[in-house]
Amino acid sequence: MESDANGRVDPFSRKLDYLCSEVVRALKAIETLQRRFFPPTIPSLQEEIRPLLPSLDQARRDTRKIEPSRGFEGVRNVLDTSAGLVAEALELITTSSRSDMEQTVIQVLQGLRKSCRAQEQLFPLRRALPTIDRFFLEPEVRDRASELDPDPPPRAASGLHHVGTGRDPYARGAYSLYVPESYDGSQAWPLVTALHGGFGHGRDFLWTWLREARSRRFLLLAPTSSGTTWSLLMPQIDGAAITAVLDQVREKWNVDSDRMLLTGMSDGGTFALANGLQGDSPFTALAVVSCVLPPADLEKARGKQIYWVHGALDWMFRLEIAQRDAKVLEQMGADITLRVVHDLSHTYPRDENARILSWFDPGLGSFHRA
Repeated sequence: MESDANGRVDPFSRKLDYLCSEVVRALKAIETLQRRFFPPTIPSLQEEIRPLLPSLDQARRDTRKIEPSRGFEGVRNVLDTSAGLVAEALELITTSSRSDMEQTVIQVLQGLRKSCRAQEQLFPLRRALPTIDRFFLEPEVRDRASELDPDPPPRAASGLHHVGTGRDPYARGAYSLYVPESYDGSQAWPLVTALHGGFGHGRDFLWTWLREARSRRFLLLAPTSSGTTWSLLMPQIDGAAITAVLDQVREKWNVDSDRMLLTGMSDGGTFALANGLQGDSPFTALAVVSCVLPPADLEKARGKQIYWVHGALDWMFRLEIAQRDAKVLEQMGADITLRVVHDLSHTYPRDENARILSWFDPGLGSFHRA
């Protein structure tokens, strides 16, 4: 916050900080809702977050009434745009029909996409707004923002990169890459490649892992399938595209070829298995969530490192299927760990990221100072 010579905080700074707090509060609530998403509980989840919308709208109105401090006009405008996207997300989530469950699920998913777009708008504001900066860091390292996000960054090539989108931010076959601002190229860094679920997009799924990438220092790649989902019946189609993207990334950034994780949710998890179980796969480990075993050649599964997360409440792929598939992989010689999460349905468990990273690379399981 800005203050005058007497240490008093000016009214605009107070309102701006309050709007930041309301935006972050709503985003955290949406993140919690996404983790707990289970069709039978949607009505109760809606009731929990419904009060956030009027509070957010009031904070936006209050901030608009006050003349912004010099140099903060642009910040206020971007924050207001982001808050508008969050408000749209809340509106979509809380007004979905209770009588048409299919439409309800679709509308909630649309709301979650809006929240991803809001985060993309907010991220560049982190240097000006400490509340936003803390949101994009794990709690354990929020006192190290200047170290993890130096000013200026060591390399211009750090930050967010969206490739192949052109005029369409949600073009199929595109990819998004996040290179943490603390990257300077002097050391090889781990790479996590995260595959979205069916009808998803890498530009959105990136935010499922960005906080961890920024806090723990690894490169994060989120490709997008060429079709509405991954080419499960012809894995060579999207497989070749991922290989081409990896070549581009490894040519420009210093990637540790011994620490390359391929992870994915739902269809993305199934495709991660289809891709990673190939004998010539460059990935050193696979971490899949809420998926099924694809029709793949399992003769090459021997020795593969696989971490499988599945929810006991999964309504799309029943737990029994995952248990059966994990047993098949084990019999074929894979080194597989199946983690059953008892309160998880068919949704991405953001709170499992730290456990996945610890399994993949103990160095990423804790927070090391430079």
